[in-house]
Amino acid sequence: QLRLVESGGGLVQPGGSLRLSCAASGFTLDDYHIAWFRQVPGKEREGVSCISRRDGGRIYYADSVKGRFTISRDNTKNTVYLQMNSLKPEDTAVYFCAADATLWRPMCIMGRDVYDYWGQGTQVTVSS
Repeated sequence: QLRLVESGGGLVQPGGSLRLSCAASGFTLDDYHIAWFRQVPGKEREGVSCISRRDGGRIYYADSVKGRFTISRDNTKNTVYLQMNSLKPEDTAVYFCAADATLWRPMCIMGRDVYDYWGQGTQVTVSS
């Protein structure tokens, strides 16, 4: 059974840091493009960052997180991370990781509809 599990969310003060983890079971994460999305109640799920399969040749960040967030892979742990620094209250959301299994797509993209597998989400709250 293919499964993604996010962890690492929590409550942090503005300016603080968190590292989210996306662990895979039942498949090799490096064979997939992986993305992080976030969602707040009443709004659409928005793309935060993605990393392409294998060599991670393309990494994308939304403008709102560029320079503050870093996505990375640890293939030995079959896990993708999202390091979040200089957090702001507007980063508060449920964060989801997702995997795109499409073989012909050479690079990751941020369209929600292309992702086949999703985790359950982890809550990030940035507040003083």
